Amino acid sequence: MKYAPIISKFPHFLHGGDYNPDQWLKHPEAIDEDFRLMDLSGCNTFSIGIFAWTSYEPVEGKFNFDWLDMIMDRLAKKGYNAVLATPSGARPAWMALKYPEVRRVKRDGHREPFHDRHNHCWTSPIYREKVNIINTKLAERYKKHPALGAWHISNEYNGECMCDLCLKSWYGWLEKKYKTLDNLNERWWTYFWSHNYTAWNQIDPRDGCVDALKLDWSRFVTWQCCDFMKHEIAPLKKLTPNAPVTTNMMGFFHGLDYWRVAEVCDVIADDAYPSWYNPDDNSGMGSYISMVHDMHRSMKGGKPFMLMESCPSATNWQQYTRLKRPGVHKREMLQTIAHGADGTMYFQYRKGMGSCEKFHGAVIDHVGHEKTRVFKDVAEIGKIHRKIDAVIGTTVPAEVAVMQDWDSRWALDYSQGPTNANKKYIETFQAFYRPFWNSGVSVDVIESTCSFDKYKVLVLPMLFMIKPGVAERLGKFVSKGGTVIASYLTGIVDENDRCFTGGWPGCGLRKVFGIWNEEIDGITPDDKQQIEAVKGNHLGLKGKFKAHDYCERIHPEGAKVIAVYGKDFYAGEPAVTVNKFGKGRVYYVAARTEDEFLMELTSAVIKESKVKRILPKNLPEGVTAQMRTDGKREFIFVFNFKNRKQKVDLGNEKFIDMLSGKNVKDVLKLEADGSAVLERI
Repeated sequence: MKYAPIISKFPHFLHGGDYNPDQWLKHPEAIDEDFRLMDLSGCNTFSIGIFAWTSYEPVEGKFNFDWLDMIMDRLAKKGYNAVLATPSGARPAWMALKYPEVRRVKRDGHREPFHDRHNHCWTSPIYREKVNIINTKLAERYKKHPALGAWHISNEYNGECMCDLCLKSWYGWLEKKYKTLDNLNERWWTYFWSHNYTAWNQIDPRDGCVDALKLDWSRFVTWQCCDFMKHEIAPLKKLTPNAPVTTNMMGFFHGLDYWRVAEVCDVIADDAYPSWYNPDDNSGMGSYISMVHDMHRSMKGGKPFMLMESCPSATNWQQYTRLKRPGVHKREMLQTIAHGADGTMYFQYRKGMGSCEKFHGAVIDHVGHEKTRVFKDVAEIGKIHRKIDAVIGTTVPAEVAVMQDWDSRWALDYSQGPTNANKKYIETFQAFYRPFWNSGVSVDVIESTCSFDKYKVLVLPMLFMIKPGVAERLGKFVSKGGTVIASYLTGIVDENDRCFTGGWPGCGLRKVFGIWNEEIDGITPDDKQQIEAVKGNHLGLKGKFKAHDYCERIHPEGAKVIAVYGKDFYAGEPAVTVNKFGKGRVYYVAARTEDEFLMELTSAVIKESKVKRILPKNLPEGVTAQMRTDGKREFIFVFNFKNRKQKVDLGNEKFIDMLSGKNVKDVLKLEADGSAVLERI
């Protein structure tokens, strides 16, 4: 399958970044240099006006788009694209002072002063009116402009507001969802500490003792954000129906359920700032950023996404501003493409002279010319893009999916227990994802309400919450021949964060998994626990492996034991099981283990389930392979995350190196922090 380009008129990789000429209007010579350097950098697409509201409207009702006209015209003359932003992420000072209601109210009840950014009230009718005015003017002015490629809606939506307007909206949202207070009280289990509510306006989102309240507040904030997005988008779609809209997400950002945000976007976009801190081996960060990209590709069923922001050099707000070593920037951009991106963009195109991001990396440094190492790295990416244009529109065929639910994460985080020191939802997710990454196996990252139909293996890391219908679909998936790998703390609560009764895993999964989870031991760092493979287990696992943080006491109810605990009062009891259910199997890992065990287990399941590896031979440690295809041509991306040269056994397969044009067979040699793009022949 092949998808249309992100910008329909431009069937090439989008390459460029956040461009802020409004900051340089008193330095026209710099803007002239920007356009000269665009050609040399290989950049072709620029996000314009993200925080430019005051430049557009310096005084209420008086607008000036002259500078934007000039920039748009110059981009069009070169055949470049503008991803034109709506400026709602940073309102003007005059608005904040004249209309206090547009400023958020914090949890302590105080209204925020004018400062920073991303601190506007999403409910405020005045703010919505002002946003509609500016967005409409932008769309009316540029609806037929040849440079307009897409819309960038606001920027990195986040935050919450506790003003009276938002609280009124919250009460209305609850009443619409639950209809009656009796229903809400039962679903939330508010009888605890005499919290039965008798009026909607009694429900204070700052109350920390009702777990379901905290969960629903997070859902409400997401709904509120999406509703505001729809308000922003309406005039754009009315006037420019063919221009795609997007907003830039932030990986696994805790504050918003990005699956819901994705539903409002035409194209998925993300900001990614990996920290390549380890001087010897960055495969941990490599696998993390890969699973972020896999999620964003999966949000539209495999449709290519775009990297809206990244940094070509040092990121000033991180703990360490470590420069990207030779090869790292190239690998990072190709890694993004390998997982389904059709655009690699930067923050920022030119470094600003002042304010809080003046040291943030950029294509054009303060020195202002093309002779820097970073500029040359960016230009190299531009050249690479042109060599691999055939990849545009292709996708990643995955036979494995790992589930990541914001609701499940929130419910676990907001619960007191089981154990509070080391919940580590995202770290656990990565621990179960990484063995597939190590093996060069393509993975989708999905939420539990997605379709399971195309997969051979589903992985459920800490799927704490089981939403309606999910257990039934899991049962059908396994009974038809699918394989499930589930971890501890799966199947504990329902969609209202109420514990299942009748034994865990709940909602009917006890039968599918073939176990009963009696109790959870949240062990301390001083506890020394381990699991031991049972002799003769059907996967052929051997040895002893450390366990920590979580150890569940489970009882087989049809499942066979693969490994047992080695210490403490439950030594000899099951720690890992497999249950045959219909034509498929469920593997249950009841303890948090070291990576070594998960690698052994996953490798065996890959073989048993006949999951396709991208390359035929085992990959060296620190190397991964990813693939994109249109169903006919297969493009293989290979990456080395170690700071030393490595060799990859290609078996009997033959390839063409798309960057050099040379034939490659037998062995692929990778430089330290190196990367390669191959086409299978």
